[in-house]
Parts: sequence; structure tokens; C-alpha cells
Amino acid sequence: MLKTAVLVSGGGTNLQAILDAMDEGRITNTSVEVVISNNPGAYALKRAEKHNIPALCLSPKSYDSREQYYQALLETLQSYETQLIVLAGCMVVMPKAVVEAYPNRIINVHPALIPSFCGTGCYGLHVHEKALERGVKVTGATVHFVDEGTDTGPIILQKAVEILPKDTPETLQRRVMEQAEWQILPQAIDLIANGKIVVEQKTARIKE
Repeated sequence: MLKTAVLVSGGGTNLQAILDAMDEGRITNTSVEVVISNNPGAYALKRAEKHNIPALCLSPKSYDSREQYYQALLETLQSYETQLIVLAGCMVVMPKAVVEAYPNRIINVHPALIPSFCGTGCYGLHVHEKALERGVKVTGATVHFVDEGTDTGPIILQKAVEILPKDTPETLQRRVMEQAEWQILPQAIDLIANGKIVVEQKTARIKE
């Protein structure tokens, strides 16, 4: 059983997709041991409580320094014997200490087809605004491992979503979530939990 921690900052729709997939048997061999948010008002924490999952708020504002916060985060993850960290709409950049403690054991879902519209400053609605400004015809979502860079880790899964003529950043964001994020994030977790992902020379591949 893969012991998983889910890190969130907001409403938790990706968390809900994970929980639904577990209930429906699309994610196997996995348990969500804890949900952690940097935001005390995150509705994701309530979603966790409804599933009887420990829901914790670790806010940087509660610590004297970022280093203390990072240490507390790492110790909390370790206390739950975490084997996989899932960033599901988490606005906190993972510190070096956590990345080093969990090599190829942290995954993130990004609302674009990396390497397009990614990196520093590209998060949330900003990603969809940039896609529409550029005039691309296809966007999508990417699930990738987290390394020391920003959106630079090995890509696990991607799914394309067509951009429609009348799209706004808001409508595009919703469709990317529904058609891509909520599908490939649970799929990636299930693949990892069942030993189907291998990382070789910075490239992730799925075992046959």
C-alpha cells in the first residue's frame, strides 16, 4: 500500500478527483494518509475530513522563518511515513530538503503541456491566459515528477485539450481540469503505486 500525502492550497478539486478514483477502484494499492495545506481556509481540508483523512494546516506565517516552515513540513511528511507526495493545486514551491528526501517521489499536475506555459509565474489561471494570448490551438495538462527546478522534472503523463474559439481563461481552466487533470493525475498515482513507472536519465517511462 503506497502511503500518500496530498498537498493543497485551495478548493481541492484535484484532491476530490483522487478520492473519487480511489472509491471507484481506478487508484489501487494506495492510501491517502494526510492532506496538508498552507492555507487555513482551503476547502480541500474539509474534503479530507469528510473522508476521515487527517487534515492539517501548515502555514509559513506560523513560523519565524521559511527554513523553520520547511523543516516542519518535512518532519510532518516523515511522521506519516509518506512514500509519495502529490501536489494537487499546491502553491508552495517544494524546498530542496523535501525534494532531496523524496527523489522521484513527488508528483505535480500542471495545467499545460510542458514545456509550454510553465516555469516561474505560470500557475493557476495565468497558464490559461498565456495559452489564449499565444493563440495555440491545443493545450492540456501534464503530470510530472518534481525536481529542483520549476516544472522541469520527468514527465509521467500528458493529455491534450482542444481550445475552442470562444474560450475564456475560466472556461478553458474548467475544461482542462475535467478532460485532463482529473483523469491523468489519478492514473499516474495508480501507475506509481503498482510499480509501472521507471525513471531513466531524467525520463519517465511506463512499463509494458
